[in-house]
Amino acid sequence: MNHPEATQMALAILRKWDNFQWIIIPVLVIVLYIYFGELAKKNFRGIAAGLSLYMIHWFYEILNSLIQHFSGHALWTVPTGTSFLLLVGVGIEISLMFSIAGLAASKLLLENPQEKVMGINNRLFFGTANAALASILEIFLAKTPAFIWVYPWWGASTVFIFVYIPFFVISAYSYDWQPAVQKKFIGGLFMLNAAMLAFFGAFLGWI
Repeated sequence: MNHPEATQMALAILRKWDNFQWIIIPVLVIVLYIYFGELAKKNFRGIAAGLSLYMIHWFYEILNSLIQHFSGHALWTVPTGTSFLLLVGVGIEISLMFSIAGLAASKLLLENPQEKVMGINNRLFFGTANAALASILEIFLAKTPAFIWVYPWWGASTVFIFVYIPFFVISAYSYDWQPAVQKKFIGGLFMLNAAMLAFFGAFLGWI
């Protein structure tokens, strides 16, 4: 196991405001500005792609926290460098970034959902390409003290397959779902995440 001390460092700052930085406020306003702008343009499909990824992000972060509770160590941790640690593996800055990642990625999607790029459906192509890009960026992030892959078998390839492909591929395909399906998916995951946070966090104190 690599860096087991990172877990204790992360738990020591979990949901404590000691490291508060004002950068949180302008970044939050920027995120709201982006979504309000898309709402004004009635880009509901892009908004759905953004919120789909964000809900999946929160589901994964809750699972990572549960892994920490039951095994003693999460797969990834944020032991330092954040203005506010939301869960053991996610600071508020990362979470705000993921809140618009799916919306940003949707800008690459072609108008025709059946059109292919290099022989691959463009939704799958861009979803996988964005997943690969995110995994590569995480390699450099993991070289800093602010983000730690705890286990030696957990790295760029596993993150690419098990985390970022679901993030970006589902987000890309959700862009074309019927509004009712989008609402059910986003709303259902929101309710599940909220229930898990309330039960495992507020009630049991596990995460």
